[in-house]
Amino acid sequence: MLLTSFIKPILYFTLSMATAQNIDLDNKIIPKNIEQEALEALSFYPELAETAIEFKFKDNIKKSTMQAQPRFASFFKRKENREYVILISRNIQIEGERFTMDDIPSDVKIGWIGHELGHVVDYSHRTNMGMLIFGLKYLFSSAHIKEVERAADTFAIAHGMGDYILKTKNFILDNADLSEKYKERIRRLYISPEEVMELINENKVHEEPEIVGEKD
Repeated sequence: MLLTSFIKPILYFTLSMATAQNIDLDNKIIPKNIEQEALEALSFYPELAETAIEFKFKDNIKKSTMQAQPRFASFFKRKENREYVILISRNIQIEGERFTMDDIPSDVKIGWIGHELGHVVDYSHRTNMGMLIFGLKYLFSSAHIKEVERAADTFAIAHGMGDYILKTKNFILDNADLSEKYKERIRRLYISPEEVMELINENKVHEEPEIVGEKD
């Protein structure tokens, strides 16, 4: 499959090396009103246990509900020591509709956060120079935006968050209050619900133990 062919080796290496760990709250800053959802999403990413991440509300994020990015002060540190900020729009304006985080179901918020954590995992594999190139391409290439957003979905699904990602997509695509223009952008740049189901089933196949036939 085109969207995952370049990522799969990294994904399976990452997942095989990750071990269950407690979430280190000393290096996580989480607003109270999304704490439950953030902790649930973080539980699927044990390799981020030692990564400093701040979840921060912002009045307005252009064209986004949430946005993950390296903290500028840590940008030139070694990639293992980078710190990240996940910005969350306080008021979500989609075409003519306005939402707040309180209007969104908990499972959908978990899926949204899980997608952003997928970005953090993606960034954690990139060198500083790689991140600079990444940022420039994101500004000027819609094809690159599509690749990056689909990669974040793929990371989240590979980490076991497929059901949450699916609920998030269905919340958007089945929401009669959202415009077709916005839904079309989601369909164009992100993995479809059908592709999510394919990846969920594919991951289950990889996780199932090999069945050995009985010997005579």
